[in-house]
Amino acid sequence: MNTHVTPKTYRVTMAERAMANAIRALTMDAVQAANSGHPGMPMGMADVATVLFDRFMRIDPADPRWPDRDRLVLSAGHGSMLLYAINHLLGYADMPVEELKRFRQLGALTAGHPEYGHAGGIEVTTGPLGQGIATAVGMALAERMAEARWGSELVDHWTYVIAGDGCLMEGISHEAIDLAGHLGLGRLIVLWDDNKITIDGGTELSTSTDQRARFAAAGWHTVACDAHEPEEIAAAIEAARADPRPSLIACNSIIGWGAPSKQGGHDVHGAPLGADEIAAARGYLEWPHEPFVIAPEIYEKWHAIARRGAEARAAWQARLAASPRRAAFEAAQARVGEEALAKAMDSYKAQLSADMPKFATRKASEMALAVVNTALPETIGGSADLTGSNLTRTKGMRPVTRADYGGRYIHFGIREHGMAAAMNGIALHGGFRPYGGTFLAFADYLRPAIRLSALMGVPVTYVMTHDSIGLGEDGPTHQPVEHLASLRAIPNLTVIRPADAVETAEAWQIAMTATATPTLLVLSRQNLPTVRDTHEQANLTARGAYPLRGPARRQVTLIATGSEVEIALAAADLLEAGGIRAAVVSAPSFELFAAQPEAYRAEVLGEAPRVGVEAAIRQGWDGPILRTGDGFVGMTGFGASAPAPDLYRHFGITAEAVADIARKLIKE
Repeated sequence: MNTHVTPKTYRVTMAERAMANAIRALTMDAVQAANSGHPGMPMGMADVATVLFDRFMRIDPADPRWPDRDRLVLSAGHGSMLLYAINHLLGYADMPVEELKRFRQLGALTAGHPEYGHAGGIEVTTGPLGQGIATAVGMALAERMAEARWGSELVDHWTYVIAGDGCLMEGISHEAIDLAGHLGLGRLIVLWDDNKITIDGGTELSTSTDQRARFAAAGWHTVACDAHEPEEIAAAIEAARADPRPSLIACNSIIGWGAPSKQGGHDVHGAPLGADEIAAARGYLEWPHEPFVIAPEIYEKWHAIARRGAEARAAWQARLAASPRRAAFEAAQARVGEEALAKAMDSYKAQLSADMPKFATRKASEMALAVVNTALPETIGGSADLTGSNLTRTKGMRPVTRADYGGRYIHFGIREHGMAAAMNGIALHGGFRPYGGTFLAFADYLRPAIRLSALMGVPVTYVMTHDSIGLGEDGPTHQPVEHLASLRAIPNLTVIRPADAVETAEAWQIAMTATATPTLLVLSRQNLPTVRDTHEQANLTARGAYPLRGPARRQVTLIATGSEVEIALAAADLLEAGGIRAAVVSAPSFELFAAQPEAYRAEVLGEAPRVGVEAAIRQGWDGPILRTGDGFVGMTGFGASAPAPDLYRHFGITAEAVADIARKLIKE
């Protein structure tokens, strides 16, 4: 294992120390003005960040989305002022000093933790520790996959991460570093703020892990440096860039460096320094300026970085203009192909309605995916070691490996959380449409990354199979009952539970045309009949819910999702035999239904009594679908281990039970 590296000869670094002190001063001032925030990490890592940007980073604030820019992920998102100060100093148009003065205030672009989409130069939403480093793995993987497709003349950038002790303690960090080491992602460099401090006190309170040994065991290159010596920092980054493996740089730092009486202690982590300490810090740093004032010569040093980036972008644009791959590259970035997909899906749906196949919606998903992957060459699939169960790999998809990044299928391993975060990173990088699969019951393992997908508005697709007690013998540990409710509770997440092959095809079309919303597909293990026997060119699933069968003058409305639509249709037959007019509504997506006009929703649901049918708990149905007094047939507790048909009978999720509740409601 490497130890401290020998510094190379670099230019005089006094200017870099002043550039770093500008970060420290802006951090102190902004946190003090807000009376809230985390000054410790930005002050401790200011020298590292300055050297990184001054000597290595290639970005252009005039075009924050330039595809070949270097990425910086602030995994330790609580230190957001580090990023905001840098972006202000670089000259991002949306980060004037006024935004720093409004740090953590309502409506400001300078939120407490960096939020993707709020301002240029913020690559990913961070704050939940460990998510940033795991998302960065996806970004670094996307860079390698893009380079394999378009060549190094168009794709030649790095992904840097600033992470803290908390990021490395979180379990997701192990999933992330293991995957990155296995795939040999040498363009990924993690700058670890090794300050040996947590909120409760020194790290010795809660960890004894040798992090460098852990990373090395996962196939990483590691090196250490003094986080306050620019030459050591630069030498460490040089060594990392020269090594073909992903790299961890242990930056031995002093938290809150520059605050003379508070630096090095846990109290400086997450509270304003106070007027007296800030005054002392100004003296310690030889910083004579008033709050939020930066000397012109320091701005000039930072603006020189931006000019260097602008020159690099101009050179890249010239290469793009001359490249024979230009059209395909730009098409991948722009996510075109929806028209071709719509045409292919329409033809496929017509065939399904004619053939009326009976198979599980996970199998229907695989078949629809074959259409998707043919129409959209930029799709990237994967699974958390459940490829044969999730059916996420279609014919001709070769795996992505460290020897072949040109593949389209990622074996994420048993790393559900890491998979979801990496998919976020792939989508954020641009040029690809990622999807990944696991069992619905394991949604709990990746929920934090799903939540960030929704918060950021990143259109990734989650393929969740084995969606109910219908999976059978594996039992209650694998049978999701509360998961639909919990996932439907996440804002800006489209949950779709299709009833048959036709709805599954429509669900994939919805997922692949989404631009600011992740989609979660909920798919059955057991075979289901095709319930859409008449071809409709329109995407009815996109309406969220629609009448599948029913008289205009209904006496009861049966509303079901997924595998229970079959049960609702059978219940309607029983009721009809007894002279009761029952309408059947398929409701694959509550979120899409809620977005429909009120008049449409009222027409679909009707005024008659309603019965909801779903092999899950009732929570989430009341309000958008059911009213007080309406009936529900579903689960009230956990499942059991038995064949699926036996379980449906045991838990009373049957056509007879639905018909009985309907009759009682009508009599009332």
